[in-house]
Amino acid sequence: MRDPGSARSVVAVVSGLALIAGFIIDARSTTSAYLVAWSALAAIPIGALIVFMTSYLVRRRWTETLHPIFVATSGILPVAALTFIPVLLFMREIYPAIADGSSLPPFRAHWFVPWFFVLRTVLYFLIWVALAQRLRRAWCNDDAMVRSASVGSIVWTLTVSFAGIDWLESLEPEFHSSIYGLIFLSFLLVNGTAFVIAAGLLSSRQIGPSRGYSGLLLSVLLLWCYLHAMQYIVIWSGDIPKEVTWYLVRSENGWQLVLAALSFGQFVFPFCALLSSRVRSDPHWLLALCGLTLAMRWLEAAILILPAIHGVSAIVTGAMLIAAGFFLGAIFWLAFDAVLTRSEEPEPLGAIWWRARAGAEARSAGQGR
Repeated sequence: MRDPGSARSVVAVVSGLALIAGFIIDARSTTSAYLVAWSALAAIPIGALIVFMTSYLVRRRWTETLHPIFVATSGILPVAALTFIPVLLFMREIYPAIADGSSLPPFRAHWFVPWFFVLRTVLYFLIWVALAQRLRRAWCNDDAMVRSASVGSIVWTLTVSFAGIDWLESLEPEFHSSIYGLIFLSFLLVNGTAFVIAAGLLSSRQIGPSRGYSGLLLSVLLLWCYLHAMQYIVIWSGDIPKEVTWYLVRSENGWQLVLAALSFGQFVFPFCALLSSRVRSDPHWLLALCGLTLAMRWLEAAILILPAIHGVSAIVTGAMLIAAGFFLGAIFWLAFDAVLTRSEEPEPLGAIWWRARAGAEARSAGQGR
């Protein structure tokens, strides 16, 4: 039987060669497709980072049982950073403000200078990797866990908001939404949450009753829906042409069908399903809803990115989207497997944590006497 790791390596090589050919033949269409695939997959480790922090602040069984999943998922952040390099190499193809900022106001023209755009991207990833390292080192130390998660949550929120504006909103430099950074935040949060829960369900670990995880998934989906609804209401009530155009472009040429599919698949169906106590308590239903959520990120990434880029070939974009999906999927899965295997401890991590906490409480009780 063929080793799954070697099979994924072959997939990565073949799809990588297809992407190289795509960048040579049609750089704009290939870069657009690559950014869609990268956004859908890189949202997993970036989004899982804030869920990791939340598990330190809200101490429950998941803090212990999902810790190896959190470590492995956040551990592939360097891979996410390296796989963003093709976008930086061809950024002039898809970012009008970077290709020619002469028509922009002075501040925005300086903000989108190529070297400054690259510098900010590098800085975002350095900060996220540092936060992930800090969270891993804080394990088993109650005070350090709270400090790292509290400060990290604030830093993560700010940097993610700026990253969303840089990477996605700037595809349309004339468009501006004051809530766009939060929309990108919800994009990451939903994907990270769904992946971590799904990975926990598929692992051999007993992660606890499904009802609590179903409630977590439902809460992040409601946040995602609320933020999108707020942007829609504010833009249409304000009736500002440059902002309304953002929705008009995504309401024609077939994109209205994609929007309808996203609305139904990401909110209507999961919301109605999770109202059922039977669904919330069934791990198979929860796993299916997590898979649906991960799939919906591809639709959302396509809606956010592709209508904003002009002069792309539908055929090349579709073919390169498949190639990028296989390439990035294989690379990320290989990295996740490697980090997860390396992070496994001979003694269950939960036992270490609970023993350390029990020792600290015993010492505190002794000092109290």
